[in-house]
Amino acid sequence: MELLTALGLAVPAGLNAYIPLLAVALAQRFGWLSLRAPFDILGEWWMIAVLAVLLAVEIVADKIPAVDHVNDVIQTFIRPAAGAVVAVAASGAASRVDPWLYVLAGVLLAGGVHALKATSRPVVNAATAGFGAPVASAAEDAAAFTMSAAAIFAPILVGFLLVGLGYLFYRLRRRRNAQRGPDAGARPGAGGSR
Repeated sequence: MELLTALGLAVPAGLNAYIPLLAVALAQRFGWLSLRAPFDILGEWWMIAVLAVLLAVEIVADKIPAVDHVNDVIQTFIRPAAGAVVAVAASGAASRVDPWLYVLAGVLLAGGVHALKATSRPVVNAATAGFGAPVASAAEDAAAFTMSAAAIFAPILVGFLLVGLGYLFYRLRRRRNAQRGPDAGARPGAGGSR
């Protein structure tokens, strides 16, 4: 269960770094989760306040076209780091798995989700003249909140959510490739005559 909790918190960090961080902080504060030291400091009230302010800034910035792109560039470093922090922190002090494996898994999961988000958002903005940014951002925030809550309170659901998320990204990528056409992957001049 520790593994599912750790991985389940790393994935939403790729969508919004501060939702899983704040969820972990509150879970530590109220005794719902026991964090590995030294990350148990996240449960201190002053840290919860800092995370809440950062979350508010992220929520606003991510809903404004063009600003969301700048925010994604800045978050390129923050989201994978947040994924690493929540993964290793939530793994529990009694875990027999090397903490560095949790760090690596957190960076890869959060970084991968962030890369998909950051590359798809400009497409959404261009296709909707910017009107899709708040909708896409709200959906991402809702997904991050849902996955964070599931990872803490019902870790077994994380497996199902991860499969669903993978299927969603597969469908989106397939649709994008279909829109490009069959010659999208061909290099110019590759099919010339001899």
